[in-house]
Amino acid sequence: MKRIVVGISGASGMLYAARFLRAVPADYQVRLIVSPVAEKILKTEIGWQVKKQSFGEFWAQFSSEPFNGCQIELHPAENHFAPVASGSFLTQGMVIIPCSAKTLSAVANGYTANLLERTADVHLKERRPLLLVLRETPYHLTHIENMKKATMAGATVLPASPGFYHHPQKIEDLVDFIVARTFDHLNIDHQLTPRWGEKHA
Repeated sequence: MKRIVVGISGASGMLYAARFLRAVPADYQVRLIVSPVAEKILKTEIGWQVKKQSFGEFWAQFSSEPFNGCQIELHPAENHFAPVASGSFLTQGMVIIPCSAKTLSAVANGYTANLLERTADVHLKERRPLLLVLRETPYHLTHIENMKKATMAGATVLPASPGFYHHPQKIEDLVDFIVARTFDHLNIDHQLTPRWGEKHA
């Protein structure tokens, strides 16, 4: 089974995380880390109570679209002894979606106060893909410097800035544009959105 790590930090934009998890293929295992602030925002923005509902249960209530059925295992953010905290635990990569400015700062400066930050640090030191779907606007100079630091350390900063050439008709089309880009960088096959030059649906 293919394995990725998904981190959800405390930024607005939880629909990005939900649609990412929905679309992960069934032959993937997701190790999920949700920060305490992200738990509150998930409940506020989309109604998912992470510790009370599995993602499949939540999605069935939230949307009529199918959940692809990947295996999801939740690791508490305070558990530094989880397998993902070690470089010996192999993964295909990690995405933090959405990524707050605070989490960006932690990743850029090697500050590992919780499991999400530690696991991101592991992916950098092991030279594995680490994607930061930054959900902040506008940026001040410290944000920009932290993006530079994170990039130089090996992360890919992928701001939640969707394109429009695929002729989006609804919010989900815009969200899926970003999810598709994260899938591309994690080498996950998908048909979430047409590519440039392809016919539009």
